[in-house]
Amino acid sequence: MNTRYHAVENLQQHKARLNGSVQLGSGIQLAAWSNGNDRVTQRCDHHTLSLYVTAGYETYQKTASGWRNGGGPDRFCIMPEDSESTWDVRDEFSFVHLYCTDEHLKEIAAQIWERSPAAINLDEKTFADDARIVQLYRHFLLSCDWQQRANHLTLSTASTLLLTHLVQHYSSVQWKLPTVRGGLAPAVLRNLEAYIEQNLSEALTLSELARLADLSEYHFARMFKQSTGLAPHQYVMQRRMTKAEMLVRQGHLPLTDIAMACGFSSPSHFSNRFKSAFGATPSQLRALKA
Repeated sequence: MNTRYHAVENLQQHKARLNGSVQLGSGIQLAAWSNGNDRVTQRCDHHTLSLYVTAGYETYQKTASGWRNGGGPDRFCIMPEDSESTWDVRDEFSFVHLYCTDEHLKEIAAQIWERSPAAINLDEKTFADDARIVQLYRHFLLSCDWQQRANHLTLSTASTLLLTHLVQHYSSVQWKLPTVRGGLAPAVLRNLEAYIEQNLSEALTLSELARLADLSEYHFARMFKQSTGLAPHQYVMQRRMTKAEMLVRQGHLPLTDIAMACGFSSPSHFSNRFKSAFGATPSQLRALKA
């Protein structure tokens, strides 16, 4: 079931343009925006992590001592649930929001540390720097086509890592991350491998696979890598490409059908991924075989 986020509705009532969005389940949504020459007041019933992608130098926040700026590419803001902020956007810029319900943030903390915090109070941050946040946004979230089902596992994994980072470094819960030793039980791993093979055409997410293993997303991702040598999103993409290569070489199905069967709704995205993996596009490989 999709969650309605107040920030999205509020920004759409102003001059902001929604360039793309994706719901990842478990109370998480990504939204890519651009805005300019606008003034916006936000007070939301959810948490927001914002990263400036381009420009932002002429974005000002209203403070008790007046308007303050300090934005720019790779600066981030945290707007906790129920916080209020007013922004004067004096020039065009683009930014990406990660929305999360308080319920899901508490669930992440409870699953990772196996104890439930009474409350998680996120720190309010404006125009701040954090190399880890930038890395997760730039390397994973901004490098993926959000509309491709094949990318949803990467997106959900990176989003969970971002939220875990916020809980650990920007909240009232300052618990040390637990050490995870050992991999998945062989029977659990076999069940997961079979499930992944049967659902390569679908938009698999980290929470979905973790539930199958009866583990938190944090513990599952680390134990899965211990067992396979690959992060879940890397393993699933490898299996998609292996299946795609087999189907292309067989030569029976149209390439568009192969793309769909392997989780790609865009033939061009499928072709680019395939070429990156095998050094040739699907059509080139099929022509060589012929």
